[in-house]
Amino acid sequence: MQIKTFIFNPVQENTYVIFDETSEAAIIDAGCCNETEQKQLASFISYNNLKIKHLLNTHLHFDHQLGNYFAAKTFGALPEAHHEDVFMIETLEESLNYFGFPLKTEKQPLGKELTENDVVTFGNTILQIIHVPGHSPGSLCFYNQKDGVLFSGDVLFRGTIGRTDLPYGNYDELIAQIQKKLLVLPPKTVIYPGHGATTTIEFEKNSNPYL
Repeated sequence: MQIKTFIFNPVQENTYVIFDETSEAAIIDAGCCNETEQKQLASFISYNNLKIKHLLNTHLHFDHQLGNYFAAKTFGALPEAHHEDVFMIETLEESLNYFGFPLKTEKQPLGKELTENDVVTFGNTILQIIHVPGHSPGSLCFYNQKDGVLFSGDVLFRGTIGRTDLPYGNYDELIAQIQKKLLVLPPKTVIYPGHGATTTIEFEKNSNPYL
Protein backbone atom coordinates (compact mmCIF):
# COMPACT_ATOMS: atom_id res chain seq x y z
CA MET A 1 0.00 0.00 0.00
CA GLN A 2 1.21 3.48 -0.87
CA ILE A 3 0.26 6.57 1.10
CA LYS A 4 0.19 10.19 -0.09
CA THR A 5 -0.29 12.88 2.53
CA PHE A 6 -1.76 16.32 1.87
CA ILE A 7 -1.98 19.07 4.50
CA PHE A 8 -5.16 21.02 3.89
CA ASN A 9 -7.26 23.89 5.26
CA PRO A 10 -6.49 26.44 8.00
CA VAL A 11 -6.34 23.72 10.67
CA GLN A 12 -3.50 21.89 8.85
CA GLU A 13 -5.46 18.67 8.59
CA ASN A 14 -3.91 15.54 7.08
CA THR A 15 -5.76 14.16 4.07
CA TYR A 16 -4.53 10.77 2.90
CA VAL A 17 -4.80 9.05 -0.47
CA ILE A 18 -3.99 5.37 -0.10
CA PHE A 19 -3.66 2.98 -3.02
CA ASP A 20 -2.04 -0.26 -4.10
CA GLU A 21 -0.71 -1.96 -7.21
CA THR A 22 -4.21 -2.33 -8.65
CA SER A 23 -4.58 1.49 -8.84
CA GLU A 24 -7.69 1.26 -6.71
CA ALA A 25 -7.65 3.83 -3.93
CA ALA A 26 -9.36 5.48 -0.98
CA ILE A 27 -9.33 9.02 0.35
CA ILE A 28 -9.25 9.41 4.12
CA ASP A 29 -10.55 12.72 5.54
CA ALA A 30 -10.90 14.93 2.47
CA GLY A 31 -10.14 18.32 4.02
CA CYS A 32 -9.50 20.39 0.90
CA CYS A 33 -11.29 23.71 1.27
CA ASN A 34 -10.41 25.86 -1.76
CA GLU A 35 -9.72 25.55 -5.46
CA THR A 36 -5.95 25.26 -5.04
CA GLU A 37 -6.24 22.37 -2.60
CA GLN A 38 -8.91 20.68 -4.68
CA LYS A 39 -6.63 20.84 -7.73
CA GLN A 40 -3.74 19.35 -5.75
CA LEU A 41 -5.86 16.39 -4.75
CA ALA A 42 -7.43 15.87 -8.17
CA SER A 43 -4.12 16.25 -10.02
CA PHE A 44 -2.42 13.60 -7.91
CA ILE A 45 -5.27 11.16 -8.43
CA SER A 46 -5.40 11.84 -12.17
CA TYR A 47 -1.61 11.69 -12.67
CA ASN A 48 -1.45 8.29 -10.98
CA ASN A 49 -4.57 7.00 -12.76
CA LEU A 50 -6.19 6.09 -9.47
CA LYS A 51 -9.75 4.84 -9.13
CA ILE A 52 -11.32 6.15 -5.93
CA LYS A 53 -13.40 3.37 -4.39
CA HIS A 54 -13.96 4.83 -0.93
CA LEU A 55 -14.23 8.29 0.62
CA LEU A 56 -13.58 7.58 4.30
CA ASN A 57 -13.93 9.79 7.35
CA THR A 58 -12.25 9.08 10.67
CA HIS A 59 -14.78 11.53 12.11
CA LEU A 60 -16.86 14.46 10.95
CA HIS A 61 -15.43 17.54 12.63
CA PHE A 62 -15.50 20.33 10.06
CA ASP A 63 -11.82 20.21 9.10
CA HIS A 64 -12.10 16.54 8.15
CA GLN A 65 -15.24 16.82 6.00
CA LEU A 66 -14.65 20.12 4.18
CA GLY A 67 -13.69 18.35 0.95
CA ASN A 68 -16.37 15.67 0.99
CA TYR A 69 -18.72 17.46 -1.40
CA PHE A 70 -15.93 18.14 -3.90
CA ALA A 71 -14.53 14.62 -3.64
CA ALA A 72 -17.92 12.97 -3.99
CA LYS A 73 -18.80 15.09 -7.02
CA THR A 74 -15.39 14.63 -8.65
CA PHE A 75 -14.60 10.98 -7.95
CA GLY A 76 -18.06 9.45 -7.56
CA ALA A 77 -17.53 7.97 -4.09
CA LEU A 78 -19.85 8.98 -1.25
CA PRO A 79 -18.52 9.57 2.28
CA GLU A 80 -18.41 6.75 4.81
CA ALA A 81 -18.34 7.44 8.55
CA HIS A 82 -19.83 6.36 11.87
CA HIS A 83 -23.50 7.14 12.42
CA GLU A 84 -22.85 8.88 15.74
CA ASP A 85 -21.05 11.71 13.93
CA VAL A 86 -23.67 12.25 11.22
CA PHE A 87 -25.21 15.24 13.05
CA MET A 88 -22.00 17.17 12.35
CA ILE A 89 -22.87 17.30 8.65
CA GLU A 90 -25.93 19.38 9.44
CA THR A 91 -23.99 21.64 11.83
CA LEU A 92 -21.05 22.17 9.44
CA GLU A 93 -21.76 25.85 8.76
CA GLU A 94 -22.38 26.51 12.44
CA SER A 95 -19.03 24.91 13.32
CA LEU A 96 -17.17 26.98 10.75
CA ASN A 97 -18.70 30.16 12.11
CA TYR A 98 -17.98 29.15 15.71
CA PHE A 99 -14.28 28.64 15.00
CA GLY A 100 -14.05 31.78 12.89
CA PHE A 101 -13.39 30.26 9.46
CA PRO A 102 -15.28 32.07 6.66
CA LEU A 103 -15.25 29.00 4.43
CA LYS A 104 -18.07 27.88 2.17
CA THR A 105 -18.81 24.33 1.15
CA GLU A 106 -21.86 22.22 0.40
CA LYS A 107 -22.96 19.62 2.92
CA GLN A 108 -22.37 16.11 1.66
CA PRO A 109 -24.53 13.32 3.15
CA LEU A 110 -23.03 9.92 3.81
CA GLY A 111 -23.33 7.09 1.36
CA LYS A 112 -22.61 4.44 3.99
CA GLU A 113 -22.32 4.14 7.75
CA LEU A 114 -19.36 2.30 9.26
CA THR A 115 -19.09 0.69 12.67
CA GLU A 116 -16.83 -1.46 14.83
CA ASN A 117 -15.30 -4.48 13.06
CA ASP A 118 -16.54 -3.49 9.61
CA VAL A 119 -14.03 -4.06 6.83
CA VAL A 120 -13.31 -1.73 3.92
CA THR A 121 -11.67 -3.27 0.86
CA PHE A 122 -10.27 -1.97 -2.42
CA GLY A 123 -7.83 -3.64 -4.77
CA ASN A 124 -5.70 -5.91 -2.59
CA THR A 125 -6.05 -3.70 0.46
CA ILE A 126 -8.10 -4.42 3.59
CA LEU A 127 -8.85 -1.83 6.27
CA GLN A 128 -10.31 -2.93 9.60
CA ILE A 129 -12.62 -0.42 11.30
CA ILE A 130 -11.93 0.33 14.96
CA HIS A 131 -14.41 2.54 16.83
CA VAL A 132 -12.55 4.74 19.34
CA PRO A 133 -14.97 7.34 20.77
CA GLY A 134 -13.88 10.14 23.07
CA HIS A 135 -12.67 12.84 20.70
CA SER A 136 -16.01 12.60 18.95
CA PRO A 137 -18.76 10.02 19.51
CA GLY A 138 -18.14 8.37 16.15
CA SER A 139 -14.35 8.54 15.87
CA LEU A 140 -12.96 5.68 13.79
CA CYS A 141 -9.48 4.37 13.13
CA PHE A 142 -8.60 2.44 9.96
CA TYR A 143 -6.10 -0.41 10.45
CA ASN A 144 -4.22 -2.27 7.74
CA GLN A 145 -2.71 -5.32 9.38
CA LYS A 146 -0.69 -6.44 6.35
CA ASP A 147 1.37 -3.26 6.13
CA GLY A 148 1.18 -2.42 9.83
CA VAL A 149 -0.47 0.97 9.37
CA LEU A 150 -3.12 2.76 11.43
CA PHE A 151 -4.96 5.91 10.38
CA SER A 152 -5.93 7.35 13.74
CA GLY A 153 -7.79 10.54 12.87
CA ASP A 154 -7.79 12.84 15.89
CA VAL A 155 -7.80 10.01 18.41
CA LEU A 156 -4.04 9.63 18.85
CA PHE A 157 -1.16 11.91 17.84
CA ARG A 158 2.59 11.80 18.35
CA GLY A 159 3.04 12.37 22.06
CA THR A 160 -0.53 13.42 22.76
CA ILE A 161 -4.20 12.57 22.27
CA GLY A 162 -7.18 14.21 20.62
CA ARG A 163 -9.01 17.11 22.21
CA THR A 164 -11.85 16.23 24.53
CA ASP A 165 -12.97 19.78 25.40
CA LEU A 166 -15.12 20.03 22.28
CA PRO A 167 -18.84 19.18 22.42
CA TYR A 168 -19.42 15.45 23.01
CA GLY A 169 -15.77 14.86 23.91
CA ASN A 170 -14.98 12.52 26.80
CA TYR A 171 -11.46 12.35 28.22
CA ASP A 172 -11.86 9.21 30.32
CA GLU A 173 -13.54 7.35 27.48
CA LEU A 174 -10.85 8.34 24.99
CA ILE A 175 -8.01 7.16 27.24
CA ALA A 176 -9.76 3.88 27.99
CA GLN A 177 -10.56 3.19 24.33
CA ILE A 178 -7.00 3.95 23.18
CA GLN A 179 -5.58 1.62 25.80
CA LYS A 180 -8.08 -1.13 25.06
CA LYS A 181 -8.13 -1.02 21.26
CA LEU A 182 -4.98 0.69 19.94
CA LEU A 183 -2.12 0.00 22.33
CA VAL A 184 -2.72 -3.73 21.87
CA LEU A 185 -1.71 -3.47 18.19
CA PRO A 186 1.80 -4.59 17.19
CA PRO A 187 4.45 -2.16 18.52
CA LYS A 188 5.86 -1.37 15.07
CA THR A 189 2.48 -0.26 13.72
CA VAL A 190 2.93 3.14 12.07
CA ILE A 191 0.28 5.72 13.03
CA TYR A 192 -0.87 8.30 10.48
CA PRO A 193 -2.82 10.90 12.50
CA GLY A 194 -5.31 13.58 11.50
CA HIS A 195 -2.75 16.32 12.17
CA GLY A 196 1.02 16.38 12.51
CA ALA A 197 3.73 13.77 12.10
CA THR A 198 3.56 10.00 12.04
CA THR A 199 4.40 7.93 15.08
CA THR A 200 4.24 4.29 16.21
CA ILE A 201 2.31 2.28 18.76
CA GLU A 202 5.61 1.50 20.48
CA PHE A 203 6.54 5.17 20.84
CA GLU A 204 3.13 6.14 22.21
CA LYS A 205 3.09 3.22 24.63
CA ASN A 206 6.49 4.22 26.03
CA SER A 207 6.51 8.00 25.69
CA ASN A 208 2.97 9.42 25.54
CA PRO A 209 2.40 11.19 28.90
CA TYR A 210 -1.37 10.69 28.63
CA LEU A 211 -1.13 6.92 28.30
